[in-house]
Amino acid sequence: MIAIDLGSNTIRFIEFDGEKWGKSFEKIVKTAETLHETCEIGEKALKRIIDAIIEAKTKLDFSRHDVIGYTTAAMRLASNSHTILDTIHAETGIRFTIIDSQKEASLTLNAVRYRLQKLGIEPESFLLADIGGGSTELIHYSGGDVHSVSLNRGIVTLSESADSPDALHEKIVLFREEVRDAIPISPSSWLVLTAGTPTTIAAYLLGMDYESYNPEKINGFRLRIEDCFYVYDELLKMDDATRIRYVGVGRENLIIAGVLMVTSIYEALGCVEAIIIDDGLREGIALEYFHQP
Repeated sequence: MIAIDLGSNTIRFIEFDGEKWGKSFEKIVKTAETLHETCEIGEKALKRIIDAIIEAKTKLDFSRHDVIGYTTAAMRLASNSHTILDTIHAETGIRFTIIDSQKEASLTLNAVRYRLQKLGIEPESFLLADIGGGSTELIHYSGGDVHSVSLNRGIVTLSESADSPDALHEKIVLFREEVRDAIPISPSSWLVLTAGTPTTIAAYLLGMDYESYNPEKINGFRLRIEDCFYVYDELLKMDDATRIRYVGVGRENLIIAGVLMVTSIYEALGCVEAIIIDDGLREGIALEYFHQP
């Protein structure tokens, strides 16, 4: 089967046969671009999504697989989401289902736990933070009990709502307070991070750029907060072309806010180190397809 995660910033595809992961593909489509201003998904974003699906069909064999597509925060918030999804279906043949934040959190948690087990890492208690384009999912797992909270702040919506460095600083302070108040956890809990920003930070530290990115080297990487600040300073020094090399086209102006959001999570929880996992909702969709009752 092919699982598709249409997020607020990126669309991600992966093949899975129930045991082995196959080919994957992703593209930055900025679904949530201007969403905070218009409450709608724009025509430019729609075109990017359709173009990305058409490109994915040249890289993955859609004719041989069942295709399951889920979409999240941007479509949940947009007033025209059903019209947009009908157009995508008409143009590509792919029908996306809008899922709520609880299902998004559950599928992401399943994917991350699956990967942690493969790595031989099975903490009794951990907080999983998934910073998306339109929202941030915080999931506390402890002894089989799960508590999740969805915050309506992601790297796209937060960046576009801050029109100056001072405004960005204010937004980051508010985000840190929201994280601190969202889910109280014990000091012994581990911190696990997934999604594009923490994986990009880890990739830079490992000497990879956007084209040479290798998820196998990312999974299980131990990222300390001082490493995040180091990469933040490095990114600030770069011109746009160099930054694009490391973070990808369309993310070069979002990554600064993203890194600050990541460090805010460390600070809010009093953590100094996190485990980085590449797997997320996309892999959770695939696992659900084979393992649901």
